[in-house]
Amino acid sequence: MDRFAGALAAALDGGGVGCVQLRLKDAGDNLIRRAAELLAPIAQAHEVAFIMNDRPDLAAETGCDGVHVGQEDAGYGEARRIVGADAIVGVTCHNSKHLAMTAADQGADYVAFGGFFESTTKRRKHAAATDILTWWQDTMTVPCVAIGGITMANCATVVGAGADFVAVAAGVWKHSGGPGRAVAEFNAVFDDLASGEGGPKTDD
Repeated sequence: MDRFAGALAAALDGGGVGCVQLRLKDAGDNLIRRAAELLAPIAQAHEVAFIMNDRPDLAAETGCDGVHVGQEDAGYGEARRIVGADAIVGVTCHNSKHLAMTAADQGADYVAFGGFFESTTKRRKHAAATDILTWWQDTMTVPCVAIGGITMANCATVVGAGADFVAVAAGVWKHSGGPGRAVAEFNAVFDDLASGEGGPKTDD
């Protein structure tokens, strides 16, 4: 875990990151607590929100900045009640406009759509098309996150379609140039599309 703490610091040194999500699906509560206590201060020292996956109870207990809940986890209302009005609560909405609009109407700070691509981190149960991102941008003001197998090779596809953020795991931690360079390159995708230049720049 100490080694990962160094990798996290290197990643956050690479540029802007919206938040760091702690996702330990099969870990015991004590391990989750230890991970949050070690990693949250690193993210927060970089002025990056640290949120926990699935567990609003442990998020509140360990001083996380918020929680991300799926459709099989605690509902938005319960999560909000536990973490408080000032915390971040994001909701996975798969490929459903209805779920996303419901979450936004309830007060979710962001909605997550996906998966857009096959992932080595998590089996894709719900395939999403990029047009849902475009529809969301044209319809709603709550930020949307693209999830599922996001890499440098496909990032521009979802960002160009309207993703405000991308959720990345292996695309950062397994990047051949290291996590800091990975974050810098993902940021370049957003910057270049915003300026109309159309793609990331690398030294490769």
